[in-house]
Amino acid sequence: MTTRDAPPPDLDAFAAAAAPLLGLLGLRLDPAWVAPVIANLRVLAAAADLVGGFPLPDEAEAAPVFEA
Repeated sequence: MTTRDAPPPDLDAFAAAAAPLLGLLGLRLDPAWVAPVIANLRVLAAAADLVGGFPLPDEAEAAPVFEA
């Protein structure tokens, strides 16, 4: 199965599962921010679908890695 065939992620479930994990880092997700966070995840997922769905020719080379 390719990523294009995969079902869309359940972002509500992801946010619900990730919020308590933030507590392990000393961060707290205010319940008022859950809906905006999920909305942002939906926008990011749509952008990732656009990038991931763009076909590249076999001749395309990977971008160089720059290190400081």
